[in-house]
Amino acid sequence: MSQENSPRNAPGAMPSAANSASQTSAPAKPIQIKVVLLGEAAVGKSSLVLRFVNDEFQENKEPTIGAAFLTQKVRLDDTVLKLDIWDTAGQERFHSLAPMYYRNAQAAVVVYDITRSSSLDRAKSWIKELQRQANPNIVIALVGNKLDLASDSNENSNSGSNSPAPQPEESNDTNEEEAADTEGQSRQVATATARTYAESMGLLFLEASAKTGEGVVETFTEIAKKLDLNQITNSSRAARSGQLNSGSVNVNLLSDAGLTADGSDGGGRANADNCAC
Repeated sequence: MSQENSPRNAPGAMPSAANSASQTSAPAKPIQIKVVLLGEAAVGKSSLVLRFVNDEFQENKEPTIGAAFLTQKVRLDDTVLKLDIWDTAGQERFHSLAPMYYRNAQAAVVVYDITRSSSLDRAKSWIKELQRQANPNIVIALVGNKLDLASDSNENSNSGSNSPAPQPEESNDTNEEEAADTEGQSRQVATATARTYAESMGLLFLEASAKTGEGVVETFTEIAKKLDLNQITNSSRAARSGQLNSGSVNVNLLSDAGLTADGSDGGGRANADNCAC
């Protein structure tokens, strides 16, 4: 099943004037960047990607089976990056498939749910696995999703000395990536706690809300800024398998792409690429 939306600017994209200016310049050959999303079931990985790629949010998102593949293009000054994003299923039964998706990835987004402390523990396990088995130069971002559920009384800011709320029941495999109505839940993972861990592990750290769009584009922007494009380009020329990261520039979201999921072989495959660059 595939879905394709017309291009639009996601929240946080550069002003339309910048987009217009970019379109008048000669098109650059995109540099392909492989990005993988990992995390426990129902933390909102698919919702984050859909918000980034299509600028949409589905209240009752169906579980991801195996993995889904999406693309999005961004501009770093005069360079175009084509992000090939693999959104993996969080159910334990699909864990053995994960290495095929994070193998040779230049970046990883490890997602947890700020209203479920157990999801941060699972995220830490993914980070250890990535640092042990993935590309040694991979850029890893730890992202706390569902920021919209953090109430004012729980300090939806960067301080976070919160009293933990009763922990909700663990998600079943059938609830993978389901955007269930969790209104009323409160923050269980303080911002300061997650940030301290991320800094100690050398990770990027952000909090985001797939529902409102807050922090979503920033997540992929910060990752893009860390990529070593020279090294990736050289590797791509040598082996046609672009890899690696570290750099610093201004990011301009260019276009949206489609999403499909095919669970028959544990890997969604589709590419609806509508780049306007």
